[in-house]
Amino acid sequence: MNKPLKWLEWAKQIQAVAQTGLAYSRDVYDLERFEQLRALSVEIMREYTNVETELLTALFAGEDGYATPKVDVRGVIFQENQILLVREKAEGEWSLPGGWADIGLSPSEIAVKEVREESGFVVKPTRLLAVLDNLKHNPPGPYHVYKIFIACEITGGEATEGVETSGVQFFAEDDLPALSQIRNTDEQIRLMFELMRHPEKAPVWD
Repeated sequence: MNKPLKWLEWAKQIQAVAQTGLAYSRDVYDLERFEQLRALSVEIMREYTNVETELLTALFAGEDGYATPKVDVRGVIFQENQILLVREKAEGEWSLPGGWADIGLSPSEIAVKEVREESGFVVKPTRLLAVLDNLKHNPPGPYHVYKIFIACEITGGEATEGVETSGVQFFAEDDLPALSQIRNTDEQIRLMFELMRHPEKAPVWD
């Protein structure tokens, strides 16, 4: 379990308070104070990272409405006791196919869509494996994320690189490549193998 960076957690909490306040407050003075809080959250992030203020404002503090965690959905596919991973073009490391949930699609539909786009395989969802809070299971990041892992079975297609991927391959548990830790950690991949070996186990959560 990862120990959170205090400054990062404070920055995210300040941002969430500011975002929610801006969404629901009607008092002009309160709105001004919430804008100041949002600016403070960006300043904290800027102080401890190398990201420019404009980009932080757009990505970290650019959302509206009630502040809620983001949702990341990952498709988990096994063949002959090996797990399907895709190589991310962004950093050259490997991850389970998946990404941010889209409005209008269910978690299982997202898993099917992401697997097809990133690996070329057509799949059907078969089982919910885990719902993990990235505050407890991933390196520190700017967003609070719930990660949903869904087991899928290949029904068609073939291994094909996608717009965001430069490799598609199955790996054994004792021969895993360098993983994109912000997307899925070694611990999470090994948990998927454990759940594959024990399908009677209930989904893991929290």
